[in-house]
Amino acid sequence: MLHREWDFNIAQQDAEFRDDLREASGIGKKKGKKRGRQHGPVLSHQVRALIGEGNQAYVDGNIPEAIRIMQEVIRIEPRASSAWSVIAQCYEDSNEPKKALQLRIMAAHLRHDADEWERLAAQSRDLGYNQQAIYCYSKVYSLDPTNVDALWDRASLAKEINDLRAARHSLLAILKRFPHDMTVLAELRPILIEVSDLPLCASLYQAALEHYQTVQPLGPAQPIDVSLADQPPPNQIFGFIDLLVLADLYNTMAEYDHAIQIIRKGCRWLQGRASQRFWDGCVDDREYDLPREDRGNVNIERSGDVQPGHYPLDVNARHRLAIARIKLGEVEEGKMHASIVLAQDVLDYAALFGEIADSYFEREMYADARPIYEVLGADPATSSLYVLLQVAVCRRMLGDLQEAADVYKQVIDADQTNNDAKMKLAELYEIMDEPRKALELVYQVIDSRKRRTHQPEATPAPGTVPQPQGASLFEEKSRTKAKTPAPGKSRLSLAELKALEEQREREVILGYNRVEDLWSRMLHGDVEAEREWMIEAEKLVEMFRETRRIQRRDDTDEDRMVSRLELNERDKHTRRAKDDGQASEKYAFVLTKRGDYDQAEEVLRHVLLSNAYRDSNSQNTIRIAIITCAIHAGKFSVAVEQCRKIINTHQFNNEAFRLLLVSLASGHRPTDSFVSSTLQKHALRELRLHDASVKTPELMKWNVVGRKYNLSSSGKEEPSKVEEEVDEEAEIPGPTEIYLLHAYDYCPEDPVVCLSLAIASLGRAMQRQSDNRHHMIAQGMAFLSQYRKLRKSSDDEMLAEVDYNFGRAFHQLGLHTHAVSHYERVLEIAEKQGSEYASVAKEAAYNLSLIYVTTGAVPLADGLYRRWLSI
Repeated sequence: MLHREWDFNIAQQDAEFRDDLREASGIGKKKGKKRGRQHGPVLSHQVRALIGEGNQAYVDGNIPEAIRIMQEVIRIEPRASSAWSVIAQCYEDSNEPKKALQLRIMAAHLRHDADEWERLAAQSRDLGYNQQAIYCYSKVYSLDPTNVDALWDRASLAKEINDLRAARHSLLAILKRFPHDMTVLAELRPILIEVSDLPLCASLYQAALEHYQTVQPLGPAQPIDVSLADQPPPNQIFGFIDLLVLADLYNTMAEYDHAIQIIRKGCRWLQGRASQRFWDGCVDDREYDLPREDRGNVNIERSGDVQPGHYPLDVNARHRLAIARIKLGEVEEGKMHASIVLAQDVLDYAALFGEIADSYFEREMYADARPIYEVLGADPATSSLYVLLQVAVCRRMLGDLQEAADVYKQVIDADQTNNDAKMKLAELYEIMDEPRKALELVYQVIDSRKRRTHQPEATPAPGTVPQPQGASLFEEKSRTKAKTPAPGKSRLSLAELKALEEQREREVILGYNRVEDLWSRMLHGDVEAEREWMIEAEKLVEMFRETRRIQRRDDTDEDRMVSRLELNERDKHTRRAKDDGQASEKYAFVLTKRGDYDQAEEVLRHVLLSNAYRDSNSQNTIRIAIITCAIHAGKFSVAVEQCRKIINTHQFNNEAFRLLLVSLASGHRPTDSFVSSTLQKHALRELRLHDASVKTPELMKWNVVGRKYNLSSSGKEEPSKVEEEVDEEAEIPGPTEIYLLHAYDYCPEDPVVCLSLAIASLGRAMQRQSDNRHHMIAQGMAFLSQYRKLRKSSDDEMLAEVDYNFGRAFHQLGLHTHAVSHYERVLEIAEKQGSEYASVAKEAAYNLSLIYVTTGAVPLADGLYRRWLSI
């Protein structure tokens, strides 16, 4: 043993020591050849001796002793890779491959060998350790980025175990090394669609199309340009199927313009006509019109100099054009393509028929969607429950209620467990005034739901029980998660529900009759009647708010419908309870009058969210009631909020703005609410929409979510007519001046408009952004003079108002001498007429006192305080 430990070359050890010393100090160069990468730390002599003993034990066939010695080596130096390898080999010889695999993976972390990691990945995959195999493939790629096969194997394995994130990452890495490879894109596409990353998928396909169009600018039908270095193989080309995929992606993302361009330009390129770019100038699809002899019932007239091209277009591509045109709103063009597709055999193109019908259905074109659905439903090979349900919906929306009910009956006969069809049929029966049939269907749905919630949970099959962890270093689990049904809620029996509902109805009817009797007495000032009315009204309001079927909660549709039907069927007189909305408003008015505005607002807002008052008239009534209470309580911000909602609901209706102005009639607090920046910005937006709807209606776009018209982005950049007419050397007016100048064009003799223009011009002159203050001041004084002329001609008693406004203008400009003369004239007029409380005398006195104090004339200001500003 001593011989083995001390058997080394002194000169060699000394040279290595000096080299290590030079390397650590950074001085000098190492002698001899440059050594390769050293794996692991420098082992001590003791560890080396133990490794030698372990190797000798393995050679001698003493496996337990070799394992024991190597474990001791690992305890002393865990980074000794040879010890891990020897133990792994020992376990493999002992017929324990799983332990051997674990140990080899630990050793591979210390050696950094890509080939070894690839072998470990293959072994892990053979043993069913998929997560571990994916990890090994990742290590292969990190050590050897050129090993694309490892990435492909990793992506394939990840797809098998539904690890879409790993598969996506691997395929994108391959795509970076081989850009625009259609085989990789075909593998990547379903993964990106599954994870809903449609923009990335569309961008990759779009980039691939542009690349192949650059490589073969005349199209794949033409010879490849030999001058280009990047030439695709014969089987690597952007084909027709890929073109359809890209169009489908754009249609799914609602980018219909892109889908149309892809089909038109892509098919042109595939046909070898890429040089015919003049077709892009046509907004329609006349390039692919059918010849006259092949049109059949399709008849569409084209205008313009460019004649139809009559180029062939595959039915699938024409179907994509039809979908894009219909959803884009270009219905006539879309119908032309759809009619060509619909002329094909329904058995061969059933999927295309269904998508066209769905497009019509989304656009609420039920008359066009209905015959397509009926054609699909007439053939057993193309019919389905979805198609039949769509037929029923179309018939219902077109007013054919009985025919829709017949379709729902067919669906229910075919599938007795289809609760959705039963609920839809119950809704139809309710509309057709057949509540008993509707109740029977709803009770069936409720019973079916009860049986479903009480069913015992199914135990997993023996084959689906998860396997034990085994020797894998990772948690081997499936990516799919089973959904466990939620436990059912305890419910009252049907008899108990009926008894409770009848009791509630009796209480509501008695309470409502009592409230009606007390209302007239309360209006005549009967205190006792008022007290009793408040108690009864509060009971009715609380019962209304506690009723689940008329509040917007998460209850099921069948619960709400059965409650509604039971009410309508059992007692027709209970419909009078719907007048609880009026009782709630009266109750809120009385609360506000008594000073309890917060409670009144809370009641009205709760009623506003009720399902019983979702129609527009009820919503308007409740909002106006909230405005009334808010005005009485001085909560003008609430009044502004509700007025804004009414304005948004009734767009382009001036009555909503009149309601706002009436709500903020006069006073300092209403003025503060009126001049708030949020209200002014909202009013300015609505004013611009009104202006654009008259001048540029083509820029108005309907917002489906907000259910109102908005101005497109292109319309915001166009200058208005007033801006164009302003002299180039003059000051460019701001938005306020622009609309006031509009008003001046319509009403040049309105003193309010002239005064507003004067104030806006003077205010503009006082801003830092003003480039020509003198022009703005002169313009403001000109409008002020026009205001004085119009105001004096209307009434001589308005002289005080005119002088005050002139004094205020000079005061703002800092011309105190002129301001003082006008303010004093206002005070003289008030002294003569004796109407200081009905004029602007106090305001003039206050402004004049400010000038006196500023200029040091404090006694004069004190006199004004005593005469005009004292109570």
